[in-house]
Amino acid sequence: MNRINQKLNEDKKLLSIYFTAGYPSLNDTVPIIQALENAGVDMVEIGLPFSDPLADGPTIQESSTAALHNGMHTDLLFNQLQDIRKTVDIPLIVMGYFNPMLQYGVEAFCKKCYEIGIDGIIMPDLPLDVYQEVYAETYKKYGLLNVFLITPQTSEERIRAIDEASDGFIYMVSSASTTGAKSGFGKEQKEYFDRIASLGLKNPQIVGFGISNADTFQAATEQAKGAIIGSAFIKNLTKNGLVSITNFINLIR
Repeated sequence: MNRINQKLNEDKKLLSIYFTAGYPSLNDTVPIIQALENAGVDMVEIGLPFSDPLADGPTIQESSTAALHNGMHTDLLFNQLQDIRKTVDIPLIVMGYFNPMLQYGVEAFCKKCYEIGIDGIIMPDLPLDVYQEVYAETYKKYGLLNVFLITPQTSEERIRAIDEASDGFIYMVSSASTTGAKSGFGKEQKEYFDRIASLGLKNPQIVGFGISNADTFQAATEQAKGAIIGSAFIKNLTKNGLVSITNFINLIR
């Protein structure tokens, strides 16, 4: 069973952390992942930096720009991660944009992920129909789960189509804005959480965008299986460095 599915079967609310590979320093990728697992994080999303990250807020955009300036690229990330399964057991997901994956070669990218021990991929700009028609068999061949995003504007018809095409979890974007830490959720977001919960989807949902502290984590996971923290974690790395990782995670739950 894929590590993501194993984790989803655990009787707990899951905390996933996103960070940008190659930031703050080029060789921080593996130490950050190791520190996150040691701190009790359930899953890690490794951001592959891209020059035009349309869905990302300013914090993640700035980290991506810095990582690119540091010299991060796809081959280097794979090289950094080649021995990651010797020290890390939790699910690992590569999150990025389709252009670098396409340039690398989709099958070659998936094969490398399989060899390293990556469990899933999030590509927000890879359309559902294109994935199903062209790439689904390749993902399946290499045991990779494709994680789709839904937003408050996603129609029920499309949500159900995504649910049918998914085999892990659905990334439930909390709002229509770009990524970024927020102080709390408003009435519209809570109604959205209720609406998705009422659909009875077969795949659990993990909420992203706007999760920054214990309060927002608790609010996001009242009905969802887990939550993802990205911008707030990167801000903490920027300000306090890798030594602060355990303390940051301890403050969430």
